[in-house]
Amino acid sequence: MVLLRYIIVSVFAIFVPVAAQAQNYPDRPIKLIAPFPAGGLADVLARAVGDEMSKALGQPVIVENRAGAGGNNGADVVAKSTPDGYTLLMSSAGILTANPFLYSNMPFDAETAFIPVSNVAEMPMILVVNPKVPAQDLKELVVLAKSQPNKLNFGSPGIGTTGHLGLAMFMHAAGVQITHVPYRGAAPAITDLIAGQIDGVVDNPPTVISHIEGGKLRPLAVAAKERMALFPNVPTAADAGVANYEANSWFGIAAPAGTPAPIVARLAKEIAAAVRTPAMQERFAKSGARLVGDTPEHFAAQIKAERAKWGEIIKAANIRSEEHTSELQSHHDLVCRL
Repeated sequence: MVLLRYIIVSVFAIFVPVAAQAQNYPDRPIKLIAPFPAGGLADVLARAVGDEMSKALGQPVIVENRAGAGGNNGADVVAKSTPDGYTLLMSSAGILTANPFLYSNMPFDAETAFIPVSNVAEMPMILVVNPKVPAQDLKELVVLAKSQPNKLNFGSPGIGTTGHLGLAMFMHAAGVQITHVPYRGAAPAITDLIAGQIDGVVDNPPTVISHIEGGKLRPLAVAAKERMALFPNVPTAADAGVANYEANSWFGIAAPAGTPAPIVARLAKEIAAAVRTPAMQERFAKSGARLVGDTPEHFAAQIKAERAKWGEIIKAANIRSEEHTSELQSHHDLVCRL
């Protein structure tokens, strides 16, 4: 009897503070870590959704940029923070799904260090080429690549980036060999693509939309199940003859493991409400991004499935973020001098 009473009192002593904490949440500002430089899509999304959440929560959502190591630096800050809902992560897909396979020394366990809260926005990757490339559609590109292995050069924002992984997945799905040319960011890759120094890229829509509309780049396929509303005439990869090629880029909010479930639920509810506001919808309508706002359970299932998918691609292509960087950069410099 004494033991039973002790157990009940102990459980009550633990539960009451947690319940009270959740009931009073939030009672001070919330920090939202954007683990990439200011001005990028992660930063822009964090500030936009943070502004909307602030109105509903009655507390400021302060965005702090902690860039470096493919997002790992900022994510590590959140992983090691107090799990009370006051430090959150605006994660990219790469941090939680691809980085564990790209980096040999991860500072945290991506599977256990976070609680997924909600997917904020996602967009399909799009394959584009310089108009001088003698391929009017994806089928012709595949035929060209198979007839001349590794002659085509596709750029990316860097080793292990979504652009690199999207290209690796395309080569795997289409059974072709294309030379990867890593750059230090998307902007120089697009500049060289427009100039004809490289043949194509697989990248996020915001990077290439204006150049497609201006006729400087030719879109061949969208790596998604459905066509993009912005480019209804651009087929999906499956429609264009390459099955099993779906590569989405997304950004979502995660909390440190151990964050009380009621707080996670409250955050998910407010994120979903935030992305459905007219201001958010109007702001991102022309970016190619689809605002999501889903449940923690659905977001967790998505992350698990994509971690398995990207792990397979990364292992098959033998991609490592820390290794062979100087070798590939030297190749890039050589390609651009040709």
